[in-house]
Amino acid sequence: MCRPSSTRSAAAIALVVGATLSGRIPAPLGTKLPASDLAGALGALEAKVVVADRRSEGLAREAAAAVGASVVVLEELSMAPPPAPPVNFNADSVAFIVHTSGTTGLPKPIPATHRHMVERIRIYTGVMDLGPGDRYCSASPFAHTAGVNMVYTALALGAAVIPQDWFSIDKWREAAWLGVTCALLVPTMIDILLSAGALADAQPRLLQYGAAPIHPDTLTAALRALPLTRFVQVFGQTEVSPVTSLNHDDHLAALAGRQELLTTVGRAPTGVELRVEHPDGDGVGEICVRAPHNFVADPDGWRRTGDLGRLDGEGYLSLHGRVNDRIIRGGENIYPVEVEHALMSHPGVREAAVVGVADRRWGEIVKAVIVAATDGGPLDDDELKQHVRDRLAHFKVPALIEYRSELPRNTNGKVLRRMLT
Repeated sequence: MCRPSSTRSAAAIALVVGATLSGRIPAPLGTKLPASDLAGALGALEAKVVVADRRSEGLAREAAAAVGASVVVLEELSMAPPPAPPVNFNADSVAFIVHTSGTTGLPKPIPATHRHMVERIRIYTGVMDLGPGDRYCSASPFAHTAGVNMVYTALALGAAVIPQDWFSIDKWREAAWLGVTCALLVPTMIDILLSAGALADAQPRLLQYGAAPIHPDTLTAALRALPLTRFVQVFGQTEVSPVTSLNHDDHLAALAGRQELLTTVGRAPTGVELRVEHPDGDGVGEICVRAPHNFVADPDGWRRTGDLGRLDGEGYLSLHGRVNDRIIRGGENIYPVEVEHALMSHPGVREAAVVGVADRRWGEIVKAVIVAATDGGPLDDDELKQHVRDRLAHFKVPALIEYRSELPRNTNGKVLRRMLT
């Protein structure tokens, strides 16, 4: 088995695709992980070979040594025609292995079969207008689903890929110079580009975003900065994506007055079934998905995602956090996302994350971690609490408020809640 590094370079992309076409099973791994975590991943994969570039050689050797794997350092790839598929190639064989982002623990391996990838790509054709002549660009970590899965999807649809190892304002401008037509950004990246007045330096015809909630003000500013760009939000998981999408017409409707659409992640594309299992009195329950591109499903064919959500009468899905994120205060259910939305509607709040902390009387109480919108220092706690109290039930008001310069995130832009308690 071939285990390339997560570097998003032309060589890494060629290596991974070549491995798949030649019957080997590549599994890109995140080079920002410590050697101990990489060793755990290698052990779970029963990896025999780790392929690394010169920059990650030391890390690769340390991780490989812990599990007895060998290391091959790749200096460069020579030009060669694509390999012919092996004789034993079949639709249910594994094309590659992608890892979850590890927001609640160590990343876990998810096998992607050829059949599932074909179905994923088919469903994506109804979500994104991507095809021959396009140039797709994303700085998402190659080891994650938004990296390797989207590279395979773009290539399968006939688009070229602009590889970038990391995100920066200069990299965004470089993508513009290279003629990017379709880009994937996470909300934090969009906010950074807007703050620097650089979002409009590139003019893709299609901008895909996701991985984390986006502030309505940020999205409104982005739509105005790129009036000729079609926006699409995609919600999914490593195990199945897309689950839902908020298309460009939805974004235009939001600008025209239906602001509530921006609090959703859109509707299920054709071929995807959604249901909410065990809903509470507010209609919030676990999101379940049945679709032909489910990499991992339960025995009944449905995937229980671990995400909490609510479906409205039009089929729009709103997210309410993870099942394990739910806070139970004195028997009352509190969903962090709704408290975060209330906090971020305050003009002095740039970002907010909410977690539950143990309490002797109530079992759990609400703690909010705030990133202020300016550098003017902490906001007034009482004012923030009243702001939430005006919008939500009293028991959902944060009992504790902490201020930080930034929220801890993984390399895919998702908040690491376990680091906030």
